[in-house]
Amino acid sequence: MIDKLEFFIVLARERHFGRAADACGVTQPTLSASLKQLEDQLGVVLVQRGSRFQGLTPEGQRVLEWARRIVGDARTMREEMKAARKGLSGHARIAVIPTATYMVTDLTVAFTEKHPAVTLSVTSCTSYEVLSRLENFEIDVGISYLENEPTGRVATVPLYAERYQLITSEGQEFADRSSVSWAEVATLPLCLLTPDMQNRRIINQHLAEAGATAKPTLESNSMIVLFSHIRTGRWASIMPVNLAETLGFDEDIKSIPIVEPDAHHVVGMIAAPREPHTPIVSALLHEARVFAKALAER
Repeated sequence: MIDKLEFFIVLARERHFGRAADACGVTQPTLSASLKQLEDQLGVVLVQRGSRFQGLTPEGQRVLEWARRIVGDARTMREEMKAARKGLSGHARIAVIPTATYMVTDLTVAFTEKHPAVTLSVTSCTSYEVLSRLENFEIDVGISYLENEPTGRVATVPLYAERYQLITSEGQEFADRSSVSWAEVATLPLCLLTPDMQNRRIINQHLAEAGATAKPTLESNSMIVLFSHIRTGRWASIMPVNLAETLGFDEDIKSIPIVEPDAHHVVGMIAAPREPHTPIVSALLHEARVFAKALAER
């Protein structure tokens, strides 16, 4: 039944029989037959069928919850037995919000030094995508905001508090200041992350609290793109303190704290709430706790 439940989870994610079959590596008739067998075994209809996928039935929604739990537990059991035989090995998938990409190397370097047989993939995506991929077993852990917007039912390890600075170039307005207010920042030609990013929604929130509105003339989902445009001298941006430093300053780039208020938001590692976690997830969460403790002691 496990394989049928896995097919069902993928179909619920893709919401399209053809794409789900491709993702599962089977033909569409094989996928449809497996789902029909699952329905026969459970005695309920799971999928609203027509000429195309029309959604899950109420029973299908409930079975999806059970499927995620059962498939997750089965995978955890397999990984734990594999680790018991061979030690920790395999592949770990991490999804990271763009503003946290600067710090992920601290985690991955320490992790691979302790677990050299584990390979890693790191992808950048929105906070919503982090949660969705975690729920659908597409990643092992995520790094995202732990507050401001609902994170759902997840295991969390707080890592650091994100604070914000105006990043601009020498000679531009406010470049010689020791601090700047959110209202003042709103008057500048800004380049910011796209609205689907939670960092952008946080920035919008603080500007609104200051009675201002962000009117960026350039948007991107890449912090590198934003920073390259700041270097032209035509744009300024709002970036987390540590990320701005990691991107690399020269004497022409200025970093100015934004006050009124001195806002901060907690970023951390998140994982599925099930216990026990897979050995790889447990090792990643452990490394996150080590990182957070070392950062707090600096």
